[in-house]
Formats: sequence, C-alpha cells, structure tokens
Amino acid sequence: MGYISELRELIGPRPIIMVGANVIVVDFENRLLLQLRADNNCWGLPGGSMEPGESLEEVATRELYEECNLTANQLTFFNIFSGEQYYYKYPHGDEVFNVIATFVCSNYKGELREDKEEVLSLQFFSIDDLPSNLNPPEIPILQEYIHTRGRKIEDYSFG
Repeated sequence: MGYISELRELIGPRPIIMVGANVIVVDFENRLLLQLRADNNCWGLPGGSMEPGESLEEVATRELYEECNLTANQLTFFNIFSGEQYYYKYPHGDEVFNVIATFVCSNYKGELREDKEEVLSLQFFSIDDLPSNLNPPEIPILQEYIHTRGRKIEDYSFG
C-alpha cells in the first residue's frame, strides 16, 4: 500500500477517497473465497488499493496473487461500488470512502497461500453459509452478487 501510505504521511487519518479493486473468486463448487483480514479480524474479498499507473484489472490481479497466491486466468467485471455505505474507518483510525471495482474469477491457478502480513486465513464458503463477521464495506457487494445469482437477499444473514 505504498501510495496510500505516502498520502497518510502527509494528511494523517482524515478521510480520503480510496480507489481499489477486489475479486469474488468462485470455485468449482460455486463457493466463494474469503480471507480473514489481519487488520480487523473480519472475512472479506481479496483486494486492495490502486497504485499510480495501474488499471483496475491490474489491481485485482496483483492483489489476488499477493494475498492468496492465485493467478487469475480470466477476470469478469461485476460492478463498481461507491457512496456513503462504502465509508470505512480502519481500526488504527484512518478513514476512507472506498470506490471499488469488483471482478469475478472462476478461472484461476495456484495453491492457496496467505500473505502473512495481511491475511490470517483463506477459506471457501458456500453462499448459504457465509461467516457473520464480514468486512463491512464488502457486505453490500456480496449481497448484490448473491442477488444477481438468482437468490433472495432476505434468505441470507449478513453481519
């Protein structure tokens, strides 16, 4: 997170607009890959912030590899998420308004391996049995993904 860290040195924890990407990884059983984040102990999607000069697809590809050791053979654009509901205050005090490009990936290679600095665990979950401690900015993303997959939102419990 070099670019964001450099900004933080200049402006401190006050709110910034942070552009990034994440990936909904789907395995052959239609389960979703989630990572237990080291910063807030919540389950979330692999992803992170954009570095200068990167495309959103490059961010998604890089973060998937860095955090999970998976290489995306194909990414499919899902949606862009932004607005007040994507505000987040990190446990250490930094505040962001996220602008998130979400991609779906079911064609990937590699063996799961956590980035020890950012990820405590990696696990595939059935969409019928997602953990209750989901990363707050990703709850509406997962809800929309499940909804577009033909399921009713009220059939699921989030956070």
